[in-house]
Amino acid sequence: MPLGVEYVRREREDVRMHCAECLDNPPAFNDTLTLADYRAPLDTLAVELKFRGQLTASAEFARHLRSKFEDSGLLTSDVIVPVSLSAKRLIERGYNQALAIARPLARRLHVPADATLLTRKIDTAQQSKFDVDARRRNVANAFDVQRDIIRGKHIGVVDDVMTSGATLGALARTLKLAGARRATNFVALRTPQD
Repeated sequence: MPLGVEYVRREREDVRMHCAECLDNPPAFNDTLTLADYRAPLDTLAVELKFRGQLTASAEFARHLRSKFEDSGLLTSDVIVPVSLSAKRLIERGYNQALAIARPLARRLHVPADATLLTRKIDTAQQSKFDVDARRRNVANAFDVQRDIIRGKHIGVVDDVMTSGATLGALARTLKLAGARRATNFVALRTPQD
């Protein structure tokens, strides 16, 4: 999808907003909002953020996500959470790139950010090594909700890049099993689905 808002709304009849995979296998999340495809030149910003600690990109991603959110007509989330890293990966990297986007996004949306609500209980292998089905299996039971405060809440989940949606789908399933009403993804870049 070219630059602009992409979102999946399962309750809508307008299937033009759904990718083929979402039509065949509806995801657990309700909505996904992205800024752009994971292509040059924005892919460089994501790599710099994720692997080189260039955190200035996170504030820009947050600013643009808020702007796209305001134009989307989506419901405001009650809390914003980042996709959590395993303790091992967090120690190796020294920061969570999704949290670097989540904090300024939450401030701009005037909702709390909570980096401790979700944990990754399994140190999963890197998703880039797998096909779609293996990605789903890799993260299927990787997450836990740490506190019983999400019942009936709309949770916004932030990530830097969405490829297959397996991680975000696993998180949404975990959130909904814990009682969340809705799960909306805020993603900086998405791998092209063409």
